[in-house]
Amino acid sequence: MTTIQQIKKQLLELQEPNDWLTELETDTRKGVQQAIIQWRTRYTKKQALIQEFQKKIAFDDSYRSSRVLLVAGIDEAGRGPLAGPVVTAAVILPEDCSALIGLDDSKKVSKEKRQEFARLIKEQAVAYAIHVQPAKVIDELNIYQATKQSMEVAISELEIAPNAVLADAMNLQTVCPCYSIIKGDEKSLTIAAASILAKTTRDELMNELHEEFPWYAFNENAGYGTAKHLQGLETHGFSEHHRKSFEPIKTMWRDRQ
Repeated sequence: MTTIQQIKKQLLELQEPNDWLTELETDTRKGVQQAIIQWRTRYTKKQALIQEFQKKIAFDDSYRSSRVLLVAGIDEAGRGPLAGPVVTAAVILPEDCSALIGLDDSKKVSKEKRQEFARLIKEQAVAYAIHVQPAKVIDELNIYQATKQSMEVAISELEIAPNAVLADAMNLQTVCPCYSIIKGDEKSLTIAAASILAKTTRDELMNELHEEFPWYAFNENAGYGTAKHLQGLETHGFSEHHRKSFEPIKTMWRDRQ
């Protein structure tokens, strides 16, 4: 008789239900039944990810009049923090990108998964571009206009020009048609891919800034106004990377004049 450990190993390799699984369900051993339940749980989760992936692909395809046309997704990271840049990324994905099953809005994906997806996106993308908009420009333009400008630069820096652009809730001036999609990072695979690149790039930049300014704890808060960050501001003042148009830095800057 096949041991439970052997059955568990076979189940790990099983991709789809088959006659062997049906026959296995008649095995009354508790360990076997538990292993089958675990396999079905994994299978159900995998199928849900595939369905969500196909839904996102279909959404992007709806903006193509032909399969040969290229659709770019664009998104940002870092509009809300008190410090650091806003980072935007534009991505054109290939027709076959099944390696990205499970890709979602960066806020819904773990740090480890974001890093893995970022690597896969860079490997498989038809083209991608990342733009970093510094705090100085954010203060000069305001956060909305600085983000908009950064997105338009990222699109213009794509090595291959897209036929259409899908933007996450932003109206952009682009050479090709641009569509503003509400909650685009949940609906579009290309926008989700862009959100991953923007987020991982910005996190890396904030980790680098932490090495220079450890008292703000940028490696933990990414520039958001946490208690530790605010304590750092109170003790050390603000840095050149803080946004002087954002409170409380705005008041601190005014009082210094």
